[in-house]
Amino acid sequence: MARKSAAGLLTSLDDLFTTQAQRDEAKREHLIDIPLDEISDFPDHPFKVRIDEDMTDLADSIKSHGVLVPALVRPVGDSYQMVAGHRRKAASELAGVETLPCIVRDMTDDEAIIVMVDSNLQREKILPSEKAFAYKMKLDAMKRQQGERTDLTCDPVGHKLSGMRSVEVLANNTNDSKTQIQRYIRLTSLTPELLSLVDENKIAMRPAVELSYLSQAEQKALCDTMEKEDCTPSHAQAIKMRKFSEDGKLSQDVILSIMEEEKPNQVEKFTMPKNKLSQYFEPGTPSQTIEDTILKALEMYRQRQRQRQRDMER
Repeated sequence: MARKSAAGLLTSLDDLFTTQAQRDEAKREHLIDIPLDEISDFPDHPFKVRIDEDMTDLADSIKSHGVLVPALVRPVGDSYQMVAGHRRKAASELAGVETLPCIVRDMTDDEAIIVMVDSNLQREKILPSEKAFAYKMKLDAMKRQQGERTDLTCDPVGHKLSGMRSVEVLANNTNDSKTQIQRYIRLTSLTPELLSLVDENKIAMRPAVELSYLSQAEQKALCDTMEKEDCTPSHAQAIKMRKFSEDGKLSQDVILSIMEEEKPNQVEKFTMPKNKLSQYFEPGTPSQTIEDTILKALEMYRQRQRQRQRDMER
């Protein structure tokens, strides 16, 4: 007969020193005020906490009226982990408040992930990157609960994958379709530089999805080319780069060649290498600022030329 492990023979400390009623009460959901320094952030929290005007308004409200809606936390060791309420915690810190009213609820890791994502998807402003990582976290948690595979083997344009039931359930509880959710999840394979361009609306969703299939090195090469040429790829160009990548032929020169192709309905524009302008601007000056400054300088030049012409005609 197999020998029982030592752990199986020992009675837990909880069983020795507490009653069943006390243990049940400890697990029951309850509301308490918790010091802010005893609440840790949720691991890999996909939603950014921005110190913006809305946050300042929330902090002012907390100063005047306190936190009206308690946060949701779960016990972790001797402290607590935030599940829903990161903005309320940050606003409380700004307001100089030391404690936060919280609902304490026992949850597994996957239960906490699902609640955290669902509560934050109610926000009015959500970046594509936030949705991308949030959907991935929730879908992986749902699959683990159902015993399904969690690897991303799907193609977001309609191919089937293991765990499609979880994707469908997720889609039924959001405003995004199954295909759109798969597209968002593909964005998690982008480098931070490309993902930032998606958040800034400089690269649209469909080309971004195609670019997500490039290797990290290929994406880095693309970013270098985009910086030098001051341009972003169209959907057709992104598809072409993905095809070259799958064939193992996507080099820096190929990327440049594709990016130099004329896009449909593309308006002819004048471009100038940034290195020719670098002496006039501080390092890191945004392209839009450079463009605005040049246009203002040209307008001043045109006005001066007109004044000179009028002076000559007198």
